Amino acid sequence: MEKHFNTTGLCVPRKHYMVNIDNKIKQIKKLIDRESYFVINRPRQYGKTTTLNQIKNHLKNEYVVISISFEGIGDLIFTDEKLFCPNVLDIMADALEISDDEKAKTLRELSKKVSSLKELSKAITKFVNSSLKEVILLIDEVDKSSNNQLFLSFLGMLRNKYLLRNAEQDCTFKSVILAGVHDVKNLKLKIRNEEISKYNSPWNIAVNFNIDLSFNSSEIETMLEDYATCNKLSMNLKKLSERIYYFTEGYPFLVSRICQIIDEDFYADEKRSWTIKDIDRAVKNIIAEVNTLFESLVKNLENNSDLYDLAHRILVKGENIPFNALNPLINLGLTYGFFKEENGSVAISNKIFEEIIYNYMLSKMITKTRDIDNYNFKYNFIEENGSLNFPKILSRFQQFIKEQYSIKDLNFIENNGRLLFLAFVKPIINGIGFDFKEVQISEEKRLDLVITYNNFKYIVELKLWRGKEYHEKGIKQLCDYLDINGLDEGYLVIFNFNKNKEYKEESIEIGGKNIVAVYV
Repeated sequence: MEKHFNTTGLCVPRKHYMVNIDNKIKQIKKLIDRESYFVINRPRQYGKTTTLNQIKNHLKNEYVVISISFEGIGDLIFTDEKLFCPNVLDIMADALEISDDEKAKTLRELSKKVSSLKELSKAITKFVNSSLKEVILLIDEVDKSSNNQLFLSFLGMLRNKYLLRNAEQDCTFKSVILAGVHDVKNLKLKIRNEEISKYNSPWNIAVNFNIDLSFNSSEIETMLEDYATCNKLSMNLKKLSERIYYFTEGYPFLVSRICQIIDEDFYADEKRSWTIKDIDRAVKNIIAEVNTLFESLVKNLENNSDLYDLAHRILVKGENIPFNALNPLINLGLTYGFFKEENGSVAISNKIFEEIIYNYMLSKMITKTRDIDNYNFKYNFIEENGSLNFPKILSRFQQFIKEQYSIKDLNFIENNGRLLFLAFVKPIINGIGFDFKEVQISEEKRLDLVITYNNFKYIVELKLWRGKEYHEKGIKQLCDYLDINGLDEGYLVIFNFNKNKEYKEESIEIGGKNIVAVYV
């Protein structure tokens, strides 16, 4: 069977190109060997199911591994304890049927005598005692069941058995691993039905799971190496993997999707060695597509106005938000995969998510922006050699702000000026160009916009006026950024909200660089 890149469901080594995660599995095994119970809570499409499957394969010779999920079994069994308890054992038996038919039969026999959580607990004890190997329980997709009281009671029962086991008063699973988006430790369980106000966590015995499931560039390289070997290609694996990491920060779905696009869309007919430009083109394609991950990203923003506002403050206004994982809003953003910690501040987790969120906010802005198409007709700015006349773009943007927004709109522009500029530029570069943003956390609240169009690159710094000293420091920083990118000309858009401001343009020569600046 010919291998391929997979972005839907479980990844299997014999069928799919996969990142080598042996080091992560070894770290997880240490937790299991210590008899730890824990939750692998990571965002959607983060490889949780694949990780569980790798754990099962890695441990199957040493332990009895029961890997189950309550997904797809309907809600009926959660309505009655008499239905739920025997079905749990049947689901476990189904999981063992292929690998160990005798143990599956044992569980089915035990299920016939179970009709309560107390009896289920005793059945688990009997099964574990009868096994020559220690038993591990893996439960996937726990989010689907965590709103059911019976499931939480089941977790509470497992917690109680864990505590009794440690006190040498019971026998139970050596380790239980739950996998889902949310951390089940934060869920609450009613102690008694009549005591609505009294709650306890059903999983407060879980240890923290701090193992990084994202892929670093070296790990990404293992998947590219497998691909290159299978297809007899010579590629600069290190540079390619570093570029993929640059855009994705190792988010598993995004890593695989970039590779999938290059392999199946760019080189479907003839396998060729990949280039850095292939990575950039694939990223551009991803940003333009609609998929369940991006739909979930937007839905979670729209369903929580505070989360939307925080993302807007970080991305659009360039605010420095100190990172604190105990802050419920920041923690929610971490749970959904929006945020990460970067130098003590909250940042968007990767460049592709930045673009998706930016573009979504941008589309909302464009629908509210008046008469913009009178100013940014694409072909007014394209030169004969296919480059962009960027000074002209800046000049027309300045004219647009001056003529369409009055003093009454200053608050709107201060909050949305960067989005306005992006809304102005997008129609000009669409179809050919590509842009991405570098938010610079500093007192100046800068945003560097890097635009590629045909074979040309343009760097535009958007910043708020904070006085001459910060302005000069910002120019120096822009020159340094131009050096990194091998460019001699850069562009400044300065938002000045002083009442006596002057709409002006200037050309600044510094250190062999030319900076074209406009004030709006």
